[in-house]
Amino acid sequence: MSPTSRTRMTGIGRVLVVVYAIMALAATGRSLVQIVEDFANAPLAYSLSAASAIVYIVATVALVRSGSGGWYVVAWVAILFELVGVLVVGTLSLTHPDLFSHDATVWSGFGYGYFWVPLVLPFVGLWWLVRHRDGIPEPEVPQAVIEGSQW
Repeated sequence: MSPTSRTRMTGIGRVLVVVYAIMALAATGRSLVQIVEDFANAPLAYSLSAASAIVYIVATVALVRSGSGGWYVVAWVAILFELVGVLVVGTLSLTHPDLFSHDATVWSGFGYGYFWVPLVLPFVGLWWLVRHRDGIPEPEVPQAVIEGSQW
């Protein structure tokens, strides 16, 4: 594991991964129950629940492995997709409630069923990715300059 990977998986990075993993489990469980029990009554909503589950799973794995350039890009794509999804589905669930007449999706109402974590989480994830991108130069500590006379 590179030093960059180790520093990413501490503090807020570790908490972020745990929250994404919890959301992945919650969204997967919700979508499986919805699809198995009642898919015919709300196929759009239940398919969106399954899509959100996949996004949370991919984002979790990508954040854990974001020390490599490829996974870092996957994390960006997954979290941007999540942000667009929660904004679009959240808006549609309020403006066109008939599309979500049965159970809501994880992203319905901007994630109100999950205390708006789905709305806040992508912003935190993107902030974290920006702060921990590869190639950020370490802040340089200025060296003391000792001025002396040449006499």
